[in-house]
Amino acid sequence: MNSYEKLLLENKAWAKEKIMDDPDYFERLLHIQNPDFLWIGCSDSRVPANEITGTQPGEIFVHRNIANMVVNTDLNLLSVLQYAVENLKVKHIIVCGHYGCGGVKAAMTNHNFGIINKWLRNIKDVHRFHRAEVDSIADEDLRLNKMIELNVVEQVMNLAKTSIVQKAWQQHKLPHLHGWVYDLHDGITKPIFEMPACTSIDPLYEFDDL
Repeated sequence: MNSYEKLLLENKAWAKEKIMDDPDYFERLLHIQNPDFLWIGCSDSRVPANEITGTQPGEIFVHRNIANMVVNTDLNLLSVLQYAVENLKVKHIIVCGHYGCGGVKAAMTNHNFGIINKWLRNIKDVHRFHRAEVDSIADEDLRLNKMIELNVVEQVMNLAKTSIVQKAWQQHKLPHLHGWVYDLHDGITKPIFEMPACTSIDPLYEFDDL
């Protein structure tokens, strides 16, 4: 049996189990999507949002990319954000990184990775903003983990800089923004940063015509 065929068999077994436990399970999901959370996470296959949060289908809206970035020119991310905020009315947005992130590690080198260089440049900017703090850490693993935490903080700040979030704050006093880091060593998620709705930010980034 090919590996991809095993995935299809597992899917059938999962669907059968769900129906046995709850005959109306899929019927309910078919007609409504009402998650409280938007999850912006890393594409790393070891950090699946539903699995590590114990949430069920329909409970968390998910966007993933390399190193859980919020880039102001990324139309994919911005489309997900706008839909989650304006249509789904999510109450919380979580940016979740993970220790040992390969994307952040790559950005801390001078290697040429081809087209991914353009993406990693955004992480290099985070390093530049916090260079003194990061480069003062002698241990390589601790230095990387500090960068991962700082990157999460900066991505939460990037959310607050969007007109999408600012408009929602003005109109609905939601969503709250959270920065978390997941530890692959023990499966525990660590909250490291939080911005309640309507938190003041640098006036340079505030819109006055929402």
